[in-house]
Amino acid sequence: MSTYSDFLEIIKKNNPKANLDMVKLAYEYAKEAHKGQKRMSGEPYINHSLDTALTLAKINADMPTIIAGLLHDVPEDTDITLDDIKKNFGSEVATLVNGITKLSKVKYRGIDRYVENLKKMFIAAAQDSRVMIIKFADRLHNLKTLKYLPKHKQKRIIEETFKIYAPIAGLLGVWHLRWQLEDLCFEFLDPENFNKIKEKYEREQQKEREALIKKISENIAKEAKKCDIKFIIEGRFKHIYSVWLKMQNKNKKFNEIYDVFAMRIIVDSIPDCYKMLGAIHTLYHPKKYRFKDFISMPKPNGYRSLHTTVFGHEGKLIEFQIRTQQMHEEALYGVAAHWRYKDAISAKSAWIDDILKIQKNSSNNKDFIKTLEFDIFSDRIFVFTPRGDVIDLPKRASAIDFAYHVHSEIGNKCVGVIINEKIEQVSTTLKSGDLVEVIIDKNRQGPSIDWLKFVKTQSAKEHIKRHAKKQGILSSIMSRIKQ
Repeated sequence: MSTYSDFLEIIKKNNPKANLDMVKLAYEYAKEAHKGQKRMSGEPYINHSLDTALTLAKINADMPTIIAGLLHDVPEDTDITLDDIKKNFGSEVATLVNGITKLSKVKYRGIDRYVENLKKMFIAAAQDSRVMIIKFADRLHNLKTLKYLPKHKQKRIIEETFKIYAPIAGLLGVWHLRWQLEDLCFEFLDPENFNKIKEKYEREQQKEREALIKKISENIAKEAKKCDIKFIIEGRFKHIYSVWLKMQNKNKKFNEIYDVFAMRIIVDSIPDCYKMLGAIHTLYHPKKYRFKDFISMPKPNGYRSLHTTVFGHEGKLIEFQIRTQQMHEEALYGVAAHWRYKDAISAKSAWIDDILKIQKNSSNNKDFIKTLEFDIFSDRIFVFTPRGDVIDLPKRASAIDFAYHVHSEIGNKCVGVIINEKIEQVSTTLKSGDLVEVIIDKNRQGPSIDWLKFVKTQSAKEHIKRHAKKQGILSSIMSRIKQ
């Protein structure tokens, strides 16, 4: 168990210039406020506050976030008010603590309450993503002490984590915390399978893994020297729950999943990322269709990296991830890292605006969840306009979805599409990397109602339905589609 001194050391290590006076004051303040209070485990309540703040320190969160982590339960569980927090620690910390206090009321109580809670989460993320980061850290410690709670609370907390917290952590790019949240839930629910996979990681493959890293490092070092590239290389494992899911979904054994293990390479600059890619492809033959450029086409949550899978030693497939140190921290810590890099991608992700728009346009909770699952939580594809702009769409989106994403009038006036220089049907399902050009007719009166049969995105559906409503034919069309 980490101590208060460990906590301070981690802050100093990650941020040598940090002024620890306010952190120390916040710790003593929280300790005094929670004096005499105990957790269900019997340990002093301050241990929970410290563990929450420690998690935030480990992911390099900024100082107001760490301080708010220490104080996050004070207004709710003691006589101290938010005004007291503001007076002693400033308005920024008080605002973060207030956001956590509001989110503490979020509970999974079936689908309708679930939707309302999701909305609260998204609104919190839209206002200040750091509130969500603190909530993830708080939940992480609650999962570590889950065994001390009654069975019905254990079940509720695990459901909340899988259905609400983990997916949103992924959307915010905070994979380091998402992995831990899911693995702790999985370990609690199915300790036997959790330990089987963990043992394979830690024992059966350790020697083989160390030998592989050594051999590959030596080979890459020789090639990188020719290109004058400085690099750090390390092995990376998928987290245990994701491996188990892949084994279930694809009905495969552990040793049949080739991307369980990957090599991660950290270089100094973006040009060096592409130089290193060239060096790796010089050494090893790349596997077809297994290269992804998330630097020129970042994921919706801001993730950037080069991915390539190659045939390595003895024909074994090896995945490489190539990125800069800044990209690496953003990949692990998401929006938490953005506060450290002022020139980084905006901490407010674009999908938040999309969610608020979906919330506004959804007529009921069922529609809201269905739209969220496709438009936001689904896998994404990246396609190009003729000018080279990158358009981010959900997987299985059609050419008409693309047209409406570009502009509503482009969608309304669409009469055809050219995909990769070939004329295709407007219903064609797009794939990542497609070059799409929309053919329009300025005299066209509006979209075809039949497009509702294949469009996927909410934006496209809304525009088509709006036109049908104006024509007075929406109800008859919708009944025809349902048939």
